[in-house]
Amino acid sequence: MFKIVEKAKIAESNFMMKIEAPQIASKRKAGQFVMLRIDEPGERIPLTIAGSDTARGTITIIFQVAGDTTRQLSTLNVGDYLLDVVGPLGHPTHIENFGTVVCIGGGLGIALVMPIAEALHDAGNTLISIISARNKDLLICEKEMQACSNEFLVATDDGSKGIKGFPTQILQDMINKGRKIDVVFAVGPVPLMAAVSKLTKPYNIKTIVSLNPIMVDGTGMCGCCRVLIDNKPKFVCVDGPEFDGHQVDYENLSQRLKTYANKEPRVPSVSQDSSCWKPPEDRAGTVHKPAVSMHASEGHAVVDQLAAGFSGAEAGGGKPAARKIGAIPRQKMPEQEPKNRIKNFEEVPFGYTPEMARQEALRCLQCKKPLCCDGCPVSIDIPGFIKLIAEGDFLAAAKKIKETNALPAVCGRVCPQEDQCEKVCIVGKKFKPVAIGNLERFVADYERKQGAVEIPAIPEKTGYKVAIVGAGPAGLACAGELIKMGHDVTIFEALHKAGGVLVYGIPEFRLPKTIVESEVEYLRKLGVKVEVNAVIGKAQTVDDLLQHGFDAVFVGTGAGLPMFMGIPGENLNGVYSANEYLTRVNLMRAYNSTYATPIAMRKNVAVIGAGNVAMDAARTALRLGAENVYVVYRRSREEMPARVEEIHHGEEEGLQFRFLTNPIRIVGDEKGWVKGLECVRMELGEPDESGRRRPLPVKGSEFVIDVECLIMSIGNGPNPLVQSTTPDIQVNKWGNIVADLETCKTTKEGVFAGGDIVTGAATVILAMGAGKKAAKAIDAYVRSKKPAAMAS
Repeated sequence: MFKIVEKAKIAESNFMMKIEAPQIASKRKAGQFVMLRIDEPGERIPLTIAGSDTARGTITIIFQVAGDTTRQLSTLNVGDYLLDVVGPLGHPTHIENFGTVVCIGGGLGIALVMPIAEALHDAGNTLISIISARNKDLLICEKEMQACSNEFLVATDDGSKGIKGFPTQILQDMINKGRKIDVVFAVGPVPLMAAVSKLTKPYNIKTIVSLNPIMVDGTGMCGCCRVLIDNKPKFVCVDGPEFDGHQVDYENLSQRLKTYANKEPRVPSVSQDSSCWKPPEDRAGTVHKPAVSMHASEGHAVVDQLAAGFSGAEAGGGKPAARKIGAIPRQKMPEQEPKNRIKNFEEVPFGYTPEMARQEALRCLQCKKPLCCDGCPVSIDIPGFIKLIAEGDFLAAAKKIKETNALPAVCGRVCPQEDQCEKVCIVGKKFKPVAIGNLERFVADYERKQGAVEIPAIPEKTGYKVAIVGAGPAGLACAGELIKMGHDVTIFEALHKAGGVLVYGIPEFRLPKTIVESEVEYLRKLGVKVEVNAVIGKAQTVDDLLQHGFDAVFVGTGAGLPMFMGIPGENLNGVYSANEYLTRVNLMRAYNSTYATPIAMRKNVAVIGAGNVAMDAARTALRLGAENVYVVYRRSREEMPARVEEIHHGEEEGLQFRFLTNPIRIVGDEKGWVKGLECVRMELGEPDESGRRRPLPVKGSEFVIDVECLIMSIGNGPNPLVQSTTPDIQVNKWGNIVADLETCKTTKEGVFAGGDIVTGAATVILAMGAGKKAAKAIDAYVRSKKPAAMAS
């Protein structure tokens, strides 16, 4: 929580606030901004840091009431608290002694250019400041700007103060008189920055503008803040916020700023309405019949008989009731009907009942050399926990899983078991494999619902401190292992909730956020400390962590920088990265009308890509009220990387697949919104380096799909934040951290890395496996670094 310690109204609709944020205050530089969230339903908005007081530990923000969030912010008073303030973000202004510099601020932009002007003055520049507003009553920060300027000029539209007209007139007059100007900084409304840039370009005067587009996360994860610079897309929060004013596409910037200018009503049916379904244990009079045909009253007896055979066979050294395995078909997971579930965000599968779980567990052969364990990246004792389920000891089964996996409720839901443990299940050679994932989910849910989550005994503290950067799957797994080794563990998470892709990327209907929260809470109970709103690479760097008492650092920041195709029209309104689309819905709950974050709801939507993220985005669009959702993929169905289960669910829900189809252009209307997707049909040629047949365009086969919204889901790259602020860490040509795949050691002493930041985008469970490997290597490293007695 961040306390407001000072507030003042400085002009009509303009307010100044000082907020307690000591770490941000100590690190902020001119030109940087914060992401602010007022309360739980609030949206995240970017606000430039107008100043700071390191002695008091405060930052100053100046804002204008321009929408619901800033209006709500203006009603807060001294003593009130803000829920989240994240920063400092963005690149600071490059400050040097340029010579003669002109700083131009218009409207609220006066407050934004002020810290830049102060820093330029302190660097020894001859500073000419020009501020402007519609009238004298709207001028702000006059005294502060005048105090740091060698020359101070004012322009108002109505002539009530200074010259009547615009700041460009003053600048043009200076140029006409032959005044030497080395650099111009311009901050304010888009028309002002565009006009200044247009004026200075013929004279080759370097012109820097500071952009303030729509943002969601502020760290580069979603791509919402992209702008066109020299006809190339750039992310303002990563590459900016300052750019060469002569290269900015101001028309496109203005267009994108209007994306949510007209608030659209959100459909009530997409809120989490539980009236259309109840979980199995809550539905009065409803019993999920086991897959074996029998009367419900006979179910327990049969299960107990089979379990007795299981135990007897185990005692005799033989395989458990092997002759009966084929008599028990794989238990079908009960789930919501498609017609119901596309109207809500509740979880699709209900989960097994205890009876179903025991029957499914009895299908396990209890192999002496279980291949399923070899197929598990986190080395769960699969036969061990399944045997306990068969015996009815569900809590012991949960405990058995947690010996090696700190996130069983997550893994049971999102791991691709069909390509890992279940793929090599011996039962699967003749019948359907044992439903290992469903069983893992069952025991994790059972333990939680019983309120019987057991906290294991933690070894005596070693005195070693380890920092984990990123609270995604890799970071959480690494933390869970290290804390059980007796180390002091702190996770630093950039967003306001821990979980990484588990909270921003995977929808509620696949992974309820309450599940993620309970898994994170389990780690907290083990002793793991979790700091949210902590962007490593900004307020603190990896070097800071190592210098401030941490013996080792694990970087598990994932692959969070969205990719685009580079086709015409990608910056039209209505074009989302899958990261942005899902973040708005999953993390910020844009589907819920009580939350402030907006999202464009359209009737016809296209999703480009065919992986799990694409399926998540497409199925989300259906739940937001889309009537037609097209999944556009350049290869065939056989090459789809998405899980079979997700494809099946998508088909049931009405997704329309356009295979062997490649987008070549996004078509826009006269207002800058998407109205169609031009595609070309493809045919498969010879296999490429991935082993999949290379798609080739069919000449003359172009056609257009009519859509009003388009979601890019073609992959993510590494966010450069940690790497760019830690020069000792080597990266490859794609920007991924170079680390040993077994020990996770990087090229920097004491720093380890694993998961998607190393391998590129992969699965949750592979990231967790990397986190476990890193924990083992970190434990060995810190123990060899200095004696434990000295560490404490």
